[in-house]
Amino acid sequence: MLFRQIIHEDLGCASYLVADRDAGHAAVIDPQWDIDPYRRLARLHGVRIEHILETHNHADHVSGHGRLARATGATVHVHELAEAEYPHEPFADGWTLELGEVTIEAVHTPGHRPEHTAFVLRDSSRDGAPWAVCGGDSLFIGDVARPDLAVEPREGAAEMFRSLHERLLVLDDEVEIWPGHLGGSLCGGSALDLKTSSTIGFERRHNRALGIVDADEFVADQLASLGDKPPNVDHIVSLNRGPFVEGFGYPQPMTPHEVEEAVAAGAVVIDGRTNEEFDESHIPGALSTSAYDTGFATKVSRVAPAGADVIMVAASDGDERHAAELLASVGMHVRGFLEGGMTAWREEARPVRKIELIDPDELAARADGAEPPLILDVRNDSEYAAEHIPGSLHIPYGDLAGRFEEIPRDRPIATICRGGKRSGLAASILQREGFAGVVHVGQGVGAWRDAGHPVESGTAMTPAAT
Repeated sequence: MLFRQIIHEDLGCASYLVADRDAGHAAVIDPQWDIDPYRRLARLHGVRIEHILETHNHADHVSGHGRLARATGATVHVHELAEAEYPHEPFADGWTLELGEVTIEAVHTPGHRPEHTAFVLRDSSRDGAPWAVCGGDSLFIGDVARPDLAVEPREGAAEMFRSLHERLLVLDDEVEIWPGHLGGSLCGGSALDLKTSSTIGFERRHNRALGIVDADEFVADQLASLGDKPPNVDHIVSLNRGPFVEGFGYPQPMTPHEVEEAVAAGAVVIDGRTNEEFDESHIPGALSTSAYDTGFATKVSRVAPAGADVIMVAASDGDERHAAELLASVGMHVRGFLEGGMTAWREEARPVRKIELIDPDELAARADGAEPPLILDVRNDSEYAAEHIPGSLHIPYGDLAGRFEEIPRDRPIATICRGGKRSGLAASILQREGFAGVVHVGQGVGAWRDAGHPVESGTAMTPAAT
C-alpha cells in the first residue's frame, strides 16, 4: 500500500495518491490544479496513475483532473449525480475499484453536494478491513463541511447529518479520516483544524458537530454558523463539471508602457509583493495581496473586478508564474506580468502611489486628535463580534466593493484587521476607488489591545450609527 497526502497550502485543499506499489496501479483522489506532485510521486515509486476519483464537483478550486487525464491517460470516475460533461466513468454508491491488494469503495455521502462521495480504503494484506476513509467535503478534522453551496441549506444540512451518522460514523473508531480540506478553507467553518488527519473515534469524541445527535438541532446549528462562501462558486463548479480544462495560458512579460495601456483599457494590477513593499510604492490602482501569504488566490478572486484581465507585479523573477498558477487554481487568468517589477516601472519614471503605514499607538493618537480617522475593521463577522475597537465600522474586505456608500469620503480612513494583511488589501481597494487619506494599520486589533487600548465585543455597528 502506498498512500500520500498532497496539500495545497494556499487553498487549504488536500488530495491523495493511493497505490499498490507491487502491482504498479495508482489512483489520485481530488487532484489539485498543479499535477506535478502526483507525477513525481508516481515516478519515484514506479506506479502508473490509471484512475482519477472525484469526491464531488468542487466549488472553491479548479480540479486538475483534465490535465492529469491528458498527461497519464487515466480514467476519471465521479458519481452519476455529478452530471459531468467531460469523459468519465460514472459510479453509484457501493462501487469498488481494485488496485492490486488495495480496494477503494465509494460511499455516497450527500450534504455538501448531492453527488458527494467518500472513499473507504481497504488493504487485503491487512485483513481487508477498512483502515481509512478519504472523506472529501463531509467529515473534516474538528468540523463538518458546509451544506449551502449546491442545495437549499436546510436540505443540505439534513443530508449531511444522515451521511455522517449513517454512513461514516458506522466505521470503527480506529479508521483514519483524511479530509478534503484543512483549516483556512471556506468549505468548512471556524472549527476546521489545521491537522492533516484524525480517526473516526477521535472525531466522535472531540468534534463538536458530531456531538449534536438530534437532527433538527444539528440543522439549526449548521445554518447559524455559515460563513462567507468561496468566491465565484458557480463559475468554478461549471469549470469542474464541464469539458476538461487543461490551462489558462501563461502570463506574458509586459513593459511599463504595455501595463499602462492595459490598465487604461480596464485591466487590474495585482501586486503580489509584501504589504509593506506595496505601501512604500506601487502602481496607481493596483491591489495589494501578497503571494507569500496563504489564501492569496481566494483573496484575489474575491476582490478583483469580474472579468478583468489580471496583470501581476511580483517581488522577483519567477514569482509571477507561481502566482499565475495559484490564480488558475481558482479559475482566473493572468494576462501578463510587469517585466523587471517595480524597478523597471521606477526607472521609466512612471507615476507611483503610496499608502501610509501606522501602528496601533499612532492610530490611538490620531483617534484622540482633532480630525480622527474612521477606523474600518475588515475582518469577518465572528472576529469582529469577539472583540473590536469601540466606534469602528465593520465591513469585511470582500464586501467593500458593494458597500462603498457606507464609508464617508470627507474624513481619513484607517483600515485594520488581525495582522495587517487583509487591512493592506482593503486600503488598496479604497485608494483604487478614490478615497483620500487612507492609512493602513500594519498590526491588528490584538496588538491594539495588547498596547493597552480599549476593545469591546458585540455585533457590528449599523451604517446609520456611523
